[in-house]
Amino acid sequence: MAAKPEPHETELSRPYWDAARKGVLLIQKCANCGKLRHYPQLVCDRCHSLGVEWVEASGKGEVHSWTVAHHVFHPGFAGEVPYALVTVDLAEGVRALGRLEGMEAGALRLGFPVEAGFHVEENGTPVLRFRPAGTRRNDR
Repeated sequence: MAAKPEPHETELSRPYWDAARKGVLLIQKCANCGKLRHYPQLVCDRCHSLGVEWVEASGKGEVHSWTVAHHVFHPGFAGEVPYALVTVDLAEGVRALGRLEGMEAGALRLGFPVEAGFHVEENGTPVLRFRPAGTRRNDR
């Protein structure tokens, strides 16, 4: 089986990945105006500040939307289809995207409560996953 693509860790995203390897979901907070943001961005889209802090997210959220992948877009994912990707409105007010686990996609509905966790791939990469609320777990 082909290896899965790995994320390109940058100086900007390093705090996110360091925390993810410990099973913790971090999001950025503007050091100037306090706006939370996810995914990591260099500049605040509210006040244009370059100052950033990192805060731990609760991981709790509700399903905003989802899609089910039926076709393999990369050979490293052969044998994993179909799988659902969910866009989640986190309690902190930002959105995150991750794989759904612990339930069938057919049972999803808008507003369904979920919790974030990380699945560690064979290559050691932590991948954000969402499970039904109350069933959170991390592989690490």
